[in-house]
Amino acid sequence: MFLLKSIPKVDKFVLHEDFKEYSTALITSLTKEVLQNLRENILNENITEFKKEDLILEVLQKYKKITTPSLKKLINATGVIVHTNLGRSLIDEKVFEKIKTLASSYNNLEYDLDKGKRGERYSHISDVICRVLGCEDVLIVNNNASAVFLILNTFAKRKEVIVSRGELVEIGGSFRIPDVMRDSGAKLVEVGATNKTHLHDYEDAITQKTSMLMKVHKSNYSIEGFSSEVKFKELVELASRHDVIDYYDMGSGHLFDLPYGLDAYEPSVLEYMKLNPSLLSFSGDKLLGSVQAGIIVGKKEYISKLKKNQLLRMLRVDKITLAILEENITSVLLGKLEDIPTLKMLFSSVDELKQNAKKFQNGISDIAECQIIETKTVIGGGTTPNRTIPTIALSIKVKNFKPNKMEKLFRAKRIIGRIENERFLIDFRAIQEKEIQELINATKEIVND
Repeated sequence: MFLLKSIPKVDKFVLHEDFKEYSTALITSLTKEVLQNLRENILNENITEFKKEDLILEVLQKYKKITTPSLKKLINATGVIVHTNLGRSLIDEKVFEKIKTLASSYNNLEYDLDKGKRGERYSHISDVICRVLGCEDVLIVNNNASAVFLILNTFAKRKEVIVSRGELVEIGGSFRIPDVMRDSGAKLVEVGATNKTHLHDYEDAITQKTSMLMKVHKSNYSIEGFSSEVKFKELVELASRHDVIDYYDMGSGHLFDLPYGLDAYEPSVLEYMKLNPSLLSFSGDKLLGSVQAGIIVGKKEYISKLKKNQLLRMLRVDKITLAILEENITSVLLGKLEDIPTLKMLFSSVDELKQNAKKFQNGISDIAECQIIETKTVIGGGTTPNRTIPTIALSIKVKNFKPNKMEKLFRAKRIIGRIENERFLIDFRAIQEKEIQELINATKEIVND
């Protein structure tokens, strides 16, 4: 009972000198939590004594934890360029600096300067995208999943959508095409078999209730062996003959020829747009290398209907997304792919990566066992499934630590590497040149700890 009575009063405790520079409201809230926990531990006989100084320290530790940003800069040494867990595509610093003034000022997001009245936010980017892709119109939403949902809800609510069984994908976060279709109000009509679907499968399934022929990119898997699928060109032609919509959920959506023959099995968005499709959508932060966004392109009559769907209010993007996306698309238009970090990393030669690896090796060779090796990696982000690209990595060992221990030590320094063939690797495919000195410093810290 004495211990309970000795618990400080909240109103007096929060006035302590150590809390003077902090938010009184947050200190008070945390103090109540700490003292309540103390009370429960006393009643449960988990503690028999406490010090006021320890309570103050506990409150301050909680304060620091809750006010320290949870998102932190990492060095991606996994080799995976479009790493979903690590934030996918990077934004070029020059681009970010360019839009800083725009983001911190009032702007003409929905204001027509020429007419002096309300304008449309998508007009800022439609011209450049239409010129790059040769489409009639464009709409930007917050990701490609939103694009899929908006399209299905707009054109196929209480109607039928025909999809190949081999394309009923599930991507990260349990995003499943059948579930999305159901929630959008559309009725899924599966055709073909898992490994083989023919054009006549689609044609035989078309009824008066059919609204759309949909093709879905197999983002994170591939079907090989005794298999076949219908080309999008054939679906566009079939849809035209039956007066229904053709739509390709292209997922990652590359705009140009990829290195290492990665695109040999799949045309780019530019190639598909030559077919004059009704609608096509893809992600902004994958092979385009820009911000998270769902980019919907196609015929103006369909884009106009999408803009009238009330759901768009919930799925639209903000000024920063539009500004960065416009900069990146303009870089594509001008052929300045080096201004887009994802593309720069993707197109970097093995020799370039080896030079960076040698810089790191030279900086730590006297304190760690290390060897430059040629290996393979993936692009990531559900792009080019089961396809690898060459890369350069440095196997590194400190103090005879095992690979799992090495991975943990470097992760504590916010460097995310990978383990391959019982070796801890620092892969240079996604490491920025400016980060090499950080790698050297972190390794030295690990050795000296």
